[in-house]
Amino acid sequence: MLPRLFLFGLGNPGPRYAQTRHNLGFRVVDMMAASHRVERWDKGETCVRAEFDFESTRIVLVKPQTYMNLSGRAAVELRSEFGAEPGELVVAVDDIALPLGQLRLRVQGSDGGHNGLRSVISELGTADFPRLRMGVGPVPPAVEPADFVLSPFSGDERETVDAMIGKAVQCVESVVRSGFDRAMGVFNAPDTNGDTNGETG
Repeated sequence: MLPRLFLFGLGNPGPRYAQTRHNLGFRVVDMMAASHRVERWDKGETCVRAEFDFESTRIVLVKPQTYMNLSGRAAVELRSEFGAEPGELVVAVDDIALPLGQLRLRVQGSDGGHNGLRSVISELGTADFPRLRMGVGPVPPAVEPADFVLSPFSGDERETVDAMIGKAVQCVESVVRSGFDRAMGVFNAPDTNGDTNGETG
């Protein structure tokens, strides 16, 4: 049996939310699928899934079809159907505490105030699973964070966002090829201004 990695993208289903900040997890999963020419998706009770082999690892792409605050139900389905262990997940998630375009890969942590992560932690009963945070911040003054993450990116932001999604796919591929330590060393590096990515748990 091949080693496995479940790329678990957080987002909200439906065209209304497709281009919002909160759906970056879905977009990373979709780009990974496109990069590897994956076209067949299977529908489970709480998520849609696609599978392919990469570098002697079975990759399972997952998009929950519940809304964000119930995302953990799909993680439970993966555990029930595949025997997926928390350490086999990589949860791809937006993060308002990180500047737009920055990544932060961690092997465990808190929910950082994110409802989707909170649901996964609650349903699995552990926070010991990897997560790939993608910066969408900062939240503008006088804007509610909940409204901000459910709004689309501006035209000026889209080039940065597309580049970040591409880097996120490369980061996951690096995890498969070389492990988490190597991927964190490359993709959590300081940006060109010398700033380090903020730790949000």
